[in-house]
Amino acid sequence: MVMRFFPRSIRARLTAIATAIAALVLFATSTFMLVTVPDNLRDVVRDRVEVSVRRVAGDARAGELSTAIQVPARVHFLEVVTPSGDVIATTPGRAVHWKIKAFRPAEPDKVYVKEIWAPHERNAGETHFLVMAMSVPTPNGLVAVYGASSLTDVDRAIRWFEIQTFIVAPLILASVMGITWLVVGFALRPVERIRSKLAEITGQDLSRRVPVPDTGDEITDLAATTNDTLDRLERSAETQRRFVADASHELRSPIAALRTQLEVANAIPEETDWRATGARALATVDRLTGIIDELLMLARLDAGAVAPRRVVDMCRLAVEQVRRRKDAGVAIVPDLCASAPVHGSPVQLDRILTNLLDNATRHADTRIDLEVAVEEGRRVVVTVTDDGEGIAPEDRERVFERFFRLDSAKAKDQSGSGLGLPLSREIALSHGGTLTIADHAPGARFVLVLPRYQGA
Repeated sequence: MVMRFFPRSIRARLTAIATAIAALVLFATSTFMLVTVPDNLRDVVRDRVEVSVRRVAGDARAGELSTAIQVPARVHFLEVVTPSGDVIATTPGRAVHWKIKAFRPAEPDKVYVKEIWAPHERNAGETHFLVMAMSVPTPNGLVAVYGASSLTDVDRAIRWFEIQTFIVAPLILASVMGITWLVVGFALRPVERIRSKLAEITGQDLSRRVPVPDTGDEITDLAATTNDTLDRLERSAETQRRFVADASHELRSPIAALRTQLEVANAIPEETDWRATGARALATVDRLTGIIDELLMLARLDAGAVAPRRVVDMCRLAVEQVRRRKDAGVAIVPDLCASAPVHGSPVQLDRILTNLLDNATRHADTRIDLEVAVEEGRRVVVTVTDDGEGIAPEDRERVFERFFRLDSAKAKDQSGSGLGLPLSREIALSHGGTLTIADHAPGARFVLVLPRYQGA
């Protein structure tokens, strides 16, 4: 219910809040001033008249009173009157109206104060006076001392202040509202540009980015965070597109070959060697399964997925690889250290060794050297070297591109997918390591570097 009456726009809300705060401050200030200022102004007049009345009363008490009393500035008249109404002393040229003289002090030596409206001059309009009266004993008896000062200036100041309060204050509030509206609108202009740019970005084109203002404030952080989010979305979308493209590219050929084999066998069943056809079909299915496994693992790595990890001894993985390949036809010569602990996924790390040794087996002539060592106590280095024809320097980075295969590799083995080395590098990178090709003759040398596990 509260939100229904509260503006939805941030600009309107901030303007309303600023105006409300300004109104509250103006109300409190104006109330305080309206209560205190009139009394303070009257106190100034009262003090001025009281000083003059007490001075004249002192002269009368001492019997030193002059018949002509000179008044200080802003005191309009002073007059001394007997109880019978006779004027003993007065301010020359100032006539005291009877309304003022009707104000009688009740007790001697006590100052009485009263505000009276009376004519200032004879036949003049009434003036607002602050009158003080004091009864004082003299050598000739009791007399009353009167003093008065006009409150016209005080009334004028109070009236002007009230005008300021009730007319200028709304103008101030209107100014605060207008300025806040303009300032907030200017401050939110970058946000509107970000919003409009985001509205233009679609799933078909995630390459566009929102403008980042150089103000260095929260809006800059918002724009930078938005662009980081768009970067992640673009990478995710690109990963999905690449996975679809990779899958369609690599699966098309074996599926087509399998279909052709089955169609030919079905067309001439009496001449078909079904055992051989089944073996070829199974081999094709095995190849498809391997391709799909590699594509799925690449997709998970591209998406930043982290497989379960634990401490893995690369030496033990190497020993197991050598044991599985003792009948592979190419001798594997291991050179292993005592222990090479790495914190990682045992499945993925074993997959790197499998891919590297499979690649070396396809290209080696007589032997493969497998070395696992710990360097400087901080790095585990795995080296796989074959004695084949090697890889030209200009192709050493291209072999890590997906589906890229050298002509020599295609000639030796048609079943390769071109995904083993790219997958191995992605696994190495996800474990904080590297996979490169080093200079070596004859043959090729792959160097895998991983951070050594430093735990107890």
